[in-house]
Amino acid sequence: MEHSDIYGGFRPTLEQIKDTFARRIEDYTAAEYEKTGIRIYEHLIARVKSEDSMTEKCERKGLPTTPHSAMKELRDSIGIRIICSFIDDIYANIEQIRAFPDCRVAEEKDYIKHAKPNGYRSYHMILEYTSPFADVDGNTPGTFYIEIQLRTIAMDSWAALEHKLKYKKHIPYQELIVAELKRCADELASCDLSMTTIRDLIAHCD
Repeated sequence: MEHSDIYGGFRPTLEQIKDTFARRIEDYTAAEYEKTGIRIYEHLIARVKSEDSMTEKCERKGLPTTPHSAMKELRDSIGIRIICSFIDDIYANIEQIRAFPDCRVAEEKDYIKHAKPNGYRSYHMILEYTSPFADVDGNTPGTFYIEIQLRTIAMDSWAALEHKLKYKKHIPYQELIVAELKRCADELASCDLSMTTIRDLIAHCD
């Protein structure tokens, strides 16, 4: 059952902001491709977190299930995941995103250079976006938050598998699975570096 009040009627605004940011990313990618012939991401996924998911997260974090909690205390109501072919494409996207004039990077974590102990790799950004729309506190211009995750294809495949297993209960051989996941994460990280090397060798042949 959907909890229709968790965003307090702000879902259309969140959807509009999400679509605006997805277009911005598509636009700078198209401009980069026209200039260099290189596409700096493979695909992106943009979503507004479902009301049930946001309600569950508020409850899990011990927060009241209110629009303020959903859009100010938790900062992932809008989420964008950018999937890239190569690690350096991730950092090229980051530089483009940093240049957005109406945004401030509120938080960032580089889990590529500093992987989590379980092997998780990704780059996380929380953007603070100054919007022409009123926000949940009644401010105009309003402040909204956008979570951006950037990964290679290999990182994303690993994270999808790890996410599925995280919510499984009573998995046999838990320690073995965790160890195997860590080993796979390290091997995929090595493959990402090798793929970049191969790409650069090919480019030098032109």
